[in-house]
Amino acid sequence: MNTNIPFLDLVAPHLELEKQLMEVFQQSLRTAGFIGGPRVEEFEMAFATLCGTQYAVGVGSGTDAVRFALMAAGVRNGEVAVTVPNTFIATTEAISQTGAVPEFVDINEHTYNMDSEALRHYLEQQCALTSEGRLISKRSNRPVSAIVPVHLYGQMADMDPILELAEKYRLIVVEDACQAHGAEYFSRKHQHWFRAGSMGHAAAFSFYPGKNLGACGEAGAVTTSDEAMAAKIRMIRDHGQAQKYYHDIEGYNGRLDAIQAGILMVKLEHLVGWNEQRRACAFEYKKLLEKSGNPLRPPLEPSWSRAVYHLYVVRSGDRANLMSFLKQRGVGTGIHYPVPLHLQKAYLYQGYRNGDFPNCEKVAQEVVSLPMFPHLKACDQESVINAIAQFVETNIGLSVR
Repeated sequence: MNTNIPFLDLVAPHLELEKQLMEVFQQSLRTAGFIGGPRVEEFEMAFATLCGTQYAVGVGSGTDAVRFALMAAGVRNGEVAVTVPNTFIATTEAISQTGAVPEFVDINEHTYNMDSEALRHYLEQQCALTSEGRLISKRSNRPVSAIVPVHLYGQMADMDPILELAEKYRLIVVEDACQAHGAEYFSRKHQHWFRAGSMGHAAAFSFYPGKNLGACGEAGAVTTSDEAMAAKIRMIRDHGQAQKYYHDIEGYNGRLDAIQAGILMVKLEHLVGWNEQRRACAFEYKKLLEKSGNPLRPPLEPSWSRAVYHLYVVRSGDRANLMSFLKQRGVGTGIHYPVPLHLQKAYLYQGYRNGDFPNCEKVAQEVVSLPMFPHLKACDQESVINAIAQFVETNIGLSVR
């Protein structure tokens, strides 16, 4: 068995593209084009085209992207943005940094994304409608203004019912697509496939190095087809200026630098192919798991989804022992995420308790991320599944509760 199967390999793709990536850096040195300019604009246009939107605005990180999108969409201080507790804290940090408050709804236990029925229950039972048609959260007595569905692990949330509820209650929808570059969703309403980032009022992407489309540092982007919103985000990211030294609003230093834009432009040409390789790896894992009769629960990809498998997440009833066993055999794993946000110390002030979101809490105890990256070899995947089978044979309980 291969005794060194990393959870993620960031070296291979960079060695493969080393010459082109070095040319990006050399060109920046020769032109002194480091911030903004044609290279950033070129990437923004290309990324918008990939996502199926009119605009993309490059920013400094995925966190900036969520925050700036919410601000530009009109989410105000003291309002509520509804999201899920099964996500990285950047989602809720961005909400808080706009001056808004995150409130949570549970996830679907099988897709790990926002449960539209839980959202409906929240809006209809945990909120009150004012005479002006404004929703007020009974929990915090604050107006609800936005929904932030998270396309987790590379699979889009079920957007049709979410958008239907948003329209009914006049809520802003900002997609957190930070793990879903190129993922697709089939809208039963429109009978059409949509790319992640094209369905809400705006969407946020992260280009952190480990993402499906990753920079060599921090970077992000907001996609939208709203011209005014795109213009507002450009101002927000650049100290509130629409023209140099003329500041219409207070903004942030949240720009995408030209070197990272150039690197992303090189990689963007490979994204669709890399995503197909990830999908092939996911298919291989599923085949191997089924063939071995392994009790691990593989991820569900509904008929309306074309996931891009940023992560390949299975579930185990004996996660700690499984991960330890695999580590001893040189197999890297991860947990995404071990503690739901409503139970994190950072949000204890909100008064959520264990049991408030049972699906999320159950999943958080069981999820294990297996090695997943485009250059992952089928023989290494087989070694991973064989190692898991060996673990099962030791009669350590592995069933999903």
